[in-house]
Amino acid sequence: MDSSLLLHVQHLSVSFHSQKAVEDLNFKLFKNETLGIVGESGSGKSVTSLALMGLLPHHTTVRGKVNFNSYSLLDLSENDFQQIRGKSISMVFQDPMSALNPTMRCGKQVAEIISQHEKVSKKETKNRVLKLFEQVHLPSPEISYKQYPHQLSGGQQQRVIIAMALANNPQLLIADEPTTALDKKVEREIISLLKILQSQYKIAVIFVSHDLNLVAEIADRVLVMRHGKLVEQGSSSSIFKSPQHPYTKGLLYARPPKGKRPKRLNTVENFLTNRLNKDYYSPEERKKKHELIYHQPPIMRIKGVCKWFNVPGQQAPLKALNNISFDIFEGETLGLVGASGSGKSTLGNCLTLLTQPDSGAILFRNQDISTLKKKTLKQFRKEVQLVFQDPFSSLNPKLRIQHILIEPMKVHGIGKNNKERMLKASSLLESVGLEPSFLNRYPHEFSGGQRQRIGIARALTVNPKLIVCDESVSALDLSIQAQVLNLLSELKERFNFTYIFISHDLDIVRYMSDRLMLLDHGEIVKLEDSDKVFDELPSN
Repeated sequence: MDSSLLLHVQHLSVSFHSQKAVEDLNFKLFKNETLGIVGESGSGKSVTSLALMGLLPHHTTVRGKVNFNSYSLLDLSENDFQQIRGKSISMVFQDPMSALNPTMRCGKQVAEIISQHEKVSKKETKNRVLKLFEQVHLPSPEISYKQYPHQLSGGQQQRVIIAMALANNPQLLIADEPTTALDKKVEREIISLLKILQSQYKIAVIFVSHDLNLVAEIADRVLVMRHGKLVEQGSSSSIFKSPQHPYTKGLLYARPPKGKRPKRLNTVENFLTNRLNKDYYSPEERKKKHELIYHQPPIMRIKGVCKWFNVPGQQAPLKALNNISFDIFEGETLGLVGASGSGKSTLGNCLTLLTQPDSGAILFRNQDISTLKKKTLKQFRKEVQLVFQDPFSSLNPKLRIQHILIEPMKVHGIGKNNKERMLKASSLLESVGLEPSFLNRYPHEFSGGQRQRIGIARALTVNPKLIVCDESVSALDLSIQAQVLNLLSELKERFNFTYIFISHDLDIVRYMSDRLMLLDHGEIVKLEDSDKVFDELPSN
């Protein structure tokens, strides 16, 4: 047997009731190697990870062989697995806020992992935790040790999770979508950190992601999964330079191309059927469109808006927005970008009156929205809608889709009766690419991409004029992102919507936006035609 072989998976199949989630999966992992596993939601990536960690639900049927060192993982009892989990095999989960205990201080959570597997004094345990916090580049380890998860940023929370995973010097680290909820700058920091720590600790890594471009930066070898099956595998260079399977090509290229403006993005389905969209907007078409948009009065004017937040332990308030002024024109898409903490979401919340500015004015159709009374405020709520980032938490899990869509119509007096409202709800589902029969289902019965489509349909129920899309595709697979972006473009053309498109993904912002606004520490750094902004970037 190869002495460098750490993990050998043979004919792994996982079923929930009678539905197969993973089918006949075979792969090897060697010591100190990084193996990337990629694919869309439902491809079996995370199920495979949970099978390796012994964390699948009890009703799951698992067949095959999984050998890790001298252990046959699928034959272990739960008590035996507890001796391995967190010590020999560790995991970094996707959402740090759900992986961390909100009632425990961060240092104590990492210390608990150490004490579960080793008999070490409290003093030595704390010293080890502080050293780990230094190694994962947490600012002020002593302070971070005493803080609760909610007092840290998303990137800092993920660093605590990584410290927990490394606490007992594992041989294998499984990172399951560890950067999905983070902006690009923090994502790069986490990827760089994982590379450094892997080299330092001499561990093998399984890096699970739907983003092939991200996996290219970290993986030695790559497995591509679809519908629970392995469709392609090979070295990282061979997969990314010459992908063989159309599905792999779709995952790689279902992105806005640089330097061009396609009328529709290609999705994985386009690659699988070999029907690629090749129509692009010309500079002349774009110029003509902008002449129509910007030779009219703005639909919304923002004048000197400021917003401050009090931060515990900090004397001076945090300036989330500082003297922000700009106009929004009917029919345009204004892209809003910036790092975490730049003020993007705070600005979006002010524009939709979810947050009141501390000073300045926001005029919608020449009326100050802070002075709106009951009737006019209700009309404003109808005309300005928000599509949230997380399609899983933004829909009420207790309500069927028909109630989620009909309720806003009732509130705003749209439709003479429930029959008319049901007809509109059915029509809206069709307009976002879903079956009218889905009205009787609950949110948990849908994928992330489908839920986001429902969220968009809900925003459209009240016939809005301006829609704020706050990171509305960041939680979706690349191909689903392309589908939703195509949908937003189609709806804009049909209904002449105005979008404020908030995102940390620059390629997507360039594709969607007419103008681009760059925020940094609550101030506008740049506001220009998006093509001009990107053409001036050094990387271009």
